[in-house]
Amino acid sequence: MRALVFRLGHRYVRDGRTTTHVFLAARALGAYAAVYCGKRDVNLEKTLRRVTETWGGSFRVSYVKDWRTCLQEYKDNGLEVVHLTMYGLPIEEVIEKIRSSPRDKLVIVGGAKVPKEVYLLSDWNVSVTSQPHSEVSALSIFLHELFKGEELLRSFEGGRLKVLPHERGKHVLRMNAY
Repeated sequence: MRALVFRLGHRYVRDGRTTTHVFLAARALGAYAAVYCGKRDVNLEKTLRRVTETWGGSFRVSYVKDWRTCLQEYKDNGLEVVHLTMYGLPIEEVIEKIRSSPRDKLVIVGGAKVPKEVYLLSDWNVSVTSQPHSEVSALSIFLHELFKGEELLRSFEGGRLKVLPHERGKHVLRMNAY
């Protein structure tokens, strides 16, 4: 099972850093790609491409104009849609059912006000607490639970830099990819 993150309603000025952080968390925690709609942000796409080139892996970001058509196409292609919302069912009550399905997941992370249609189109409306908090934290916790922590052991092939863990200080290894 794979996870694709869908950022709904990106707003260029307001959401630039948040969407970047959503996608960085998605990449680091096991998603294979991300899609976003709203305002196109070429700098966002370049940033994630540079991060992937520098740190490895095959994560990619793409833009779609029409979220409804995009969501329906993913559903028609067999992906199970998981919408992260504070109004959904508690993650601890549904994660086993979500995990037990071998189908790939499209994980929706909202930006602006989420239309009711998203709640209706989703196979799962899931809350990571029923309290206001960051969509970055909700996505991180969801992916961690979905992959049972195994995403923390992933390696990212083809990168130019690699962190060598240290108890104190930092050590970055430059690979021969330059």
